[in-house]
Amino acid sequence: MSQSRLPAISTQLVHHDYVPPAGFHAPQPAVHKASTVLFPNVAAMRAREWKDKTSYTYGLHGTPTTYQLEERIATLEGGSQCLLAPSGLAAIATVALALLRQGDEVLLPDNAYGPSKALAEAELAHYGIRHQMFDPLDVQDLAARINERTRLVWLEAPGSVTLEFPDLIAQTRLCRERGVVSALDNTWGAGLAFAPFDLTGDGSLGVDISVHALTKYPSGGGDVLMGSMTTRDQRLHLKLKLAHMRLGLGVGANDAEAVLRALPSIALRYRAHDVATRELARWMADQPAVAQVLHPALPGSPGHAHWQQLCGAAHGGDGAAAGLFSVVFDASRSQEQVDAFCDALRLFRLGYSWGGPMSLVVPYDLGEMRERATPQLAPGTVVRFCVGLEDVQDLRADLAQALRQAFG
Repeated sequence: MSQSRLPAISTQLVHHDYVPPAGFHAPQPAVHKASTVLFPNVAAMRAREWKDKTSYTYGLHGTPTTYQLEERIATLEGGSQCLLAPSGLAAIATVALALLRQGDEVLLPDNAYGPSKALAEAELAHYGIRHQMFDPLDVQDLAARINERTRLVWLEAPGSVTLEFPDLIAQTRLCRERGVVSALDNTWGAGLAFAPFDLTGDGSLGVDISVHALTKYPSGGGDVLMGSMTTRDQRLHLKLKLAHMRLGLGVGANDAEAVLRALPSIALRYRAHDVATRELARWMADQPAVAQVLHPALPGSPGHAHWQQLCGAAHGGDGAAAGLFSVVFDASRSQEQVDAFCDALRLFRLGYSWGGPMSLVVPYDLGEMRERATPQLAPGTVVRFCVGLEDVQDLRADLAQALRQAFG
C-alpha cells in the first residue's frame, strides 16, 4: 500500500484537522456536548482534576456549558459552588445520600414537598436512616426533635401546597447552634425573594445548602427538568461532588442551554408572576365559597410576619413572592364540587409543577399529606394555583366562570 495514500473519507471526517478561529463571542453561551473529552498527551490526562472547574476530564464531570450554568446559579443563589442534577428531586436525594449514613436521622417540616417526604419514608429508611417531621411554624418543636443522631434538617420557605412561611432565620440559627447541617428547598424563593446564604443582611447567618428545582423559574418554559445544589462551604461542596460523581448524575447540554437562555429574564418573570398572583389571591379571598386564602404576602396567611421580615422588609415596598397561592374551599362544599370547579377552569390547566408561562391548578387531600394537625388551616378542601403569564383579567374571568359553574 502506498505511504502517500490519503485516509478514507470516513477517517478524514472523524479526524478532521480544521479548528475554527478563536475570538467568537455571542450573547448566548455555546452548547458543548461530550461524553469523551480529548487530552493532548498522557501527562495532561493524568494531571487534570475533575473536582473543580480548572479543566475537563469527562462529559459527566462538566463541560463549558454546564460550568457556566453552575456559576450563574451560584451567583443567583449567593453561593460559591453549585452542582447540577437531572431534577429537583434528584438534587434532594443527592444531598441526603451525601450526608446521611445508617443510624443517622433527618428532620423534615410536615408541610414539605411530598416526594422529599416519600424519599425519607421509603429509600432512606431502607438504608437505616431515620426521619422525623417537625411543625414548620414552631421553632421549639424543631429544637425538641434535634438529637445526637440528627445530621440534616430540611427547611422550606414557604411549605409546599399550603405555603406557611416559617421563621427561617430562627430555624437556621438553631441548626447552626446545634451543629446540624441545614438544607433549604429554595425553589419558591428562587434566589430572588431572599438571600438564602445571608438571611440577616449582615453576612452572619445563612443555610448550609440551597437546593433549587431549576425546572421552575430558572427554566421558565415548563419544558426542562433540572435541579441544583449550591453551597458556600468548600468541604460540604466536596462531599456533594463526590456523591454526585458516584451516582453518575449529569444534565443534557441542550437542557443547560435552555436554562442559560432563560436566566436573564428570571427577575422580570418572577415579578410578573408575583403581581398577578397577589391580585388573584386577594380577589379569591372575597368569594363566598372560599374559607381561607394561603399566600405568604397576604396578612392573615400563616407565617405572614416571617415573610414580611425576610422578604418584605428586605426588598421594601411590596416585598417579593412567587406565583403560587392556595385556597381552602369551605367545608360545606363537597369534594365533588371542588373537583367540578377545577374541571371547569379553561385557562388554569390541570397539571403539576409551576413557574412556566401557563397557569395550573391541582386539588389536594391534606389528610393524605400531613402527619400532624393543621390548626393554622381552615377546614375544607385545598386547591393550589400556579399563576402563569396570561393576562390577569383573563385569569380572573376564568376563575369567576368556574366558581359559578361549580358553586352557583
